[in-house]
Amino acid sequence: MSVQYKDYYKILGVTRSSSQDDIAKAFKKLARKYHPDLNPNNKGAEDKFKEINEAYEVLKDPEKRKMYDQFGSDWEHGQNFQPPPGFENMRFNFGGGGGGGFGQDPGGFSDFFETIFGGGGGGDFRGGFGRAGGFRQQPRRGADSEALYELSLEEAYQGGNKSITLTEHDQSGVPRTRTLEVRVPAGIKDGQRIRLAGQGNAGMSGGPRGDLFLKIRLLPHHRFAVDGANIIYELPLAPWEAALGATVRVPTLDGQIDMNIPAGMGSGKKLRIRGKGLGAGAKRGDQFVRVMIQVPPKLSDREKQLMEELAEASSFNPRDNQ
Repeated sequence: MSVQYKDYYKILGVTRSSSQDDIAKAFKKLARKYHPDLNPNNKGAEDKFKEINEAYEVLKDPEKRKMYDQFGSDWEHGQNFQPPPGFENMRFNFGGGGGGGFGQDPGGFSDFFETIFGGGGGGDFRGGFGRAGGFRQQPRRGADSEALYELSLEEAYQGGNKSITLTEHDQSGVPRTRTLEVRVPAGIKDGQRIRLAGQGNAGMSGGPRGDLFLKIRLLPHHRFAVDGANIIYELPLAPWEAALGATVRVPTLDGQIDMNIPAGMGSGKKLRIRGKGLGAGAKRGDQFVRVMIQVPPKLSDREKQLMEELAEASSFNPRDNQ
């Protein structure tokens, strides 16, 4: 009994001494040339694309490449490989756990065989290479993936349903786009993630896709700053408003409100508006209004006179407590 193996180095146009970078460059060049999207209705290009992908799946991984190089010296020339006596009666369990195996890493050996023989992840290899149904394919779930999702502060505060378009690249660098519907929870915070089940990387051998996680990044805002779940707003006040107190309009992410400023507010002091921050439920943050006293850039004669009268009449010295 003999099995014909392919010369993966020859398929990619590299040598056995080529570096991993050289192999990757050769693969990308060939994959772009023969990609089905760039060669519609070309069965030869499609077959060639599958062949170079098969070769790259082995040679891109140092461990798989090492096994490929060492498994049989005839592989270098693409010759027939003759298994050792009794090999056809050995049973390999690649499903994990304590089943019999070849070497110390049955999981890695399974990956190697699924590439060579077109199998999925995990399974049993029984009898000989040529025996019908020798390798039983087993579906494998795709890996999870993560993408950055930028939101304005208003979008994060309000939440709601949104459509997003993702651009993905396959192994050969060919871009593809897909549109997904996303429900953004109201009050979501910077750095939190939204899970989209079944929208990650494709599975193997018919296995389900992994999950896609959208990591939230809040865009800078021209008016508000963010501190965890809390929103910070700097409120400009005139000296007499801070001294006498006032009712002023203050913006929030829910719209403007009237806020009472108590008399004697110093610059830098904060007032709280509860429940106007990010987060949800009992963990919802607040909005803090930081008072910033502003003086007129230019005084009229009357204003200057009043200021001088105030300075003469007042005993207040802001540096007494320093």
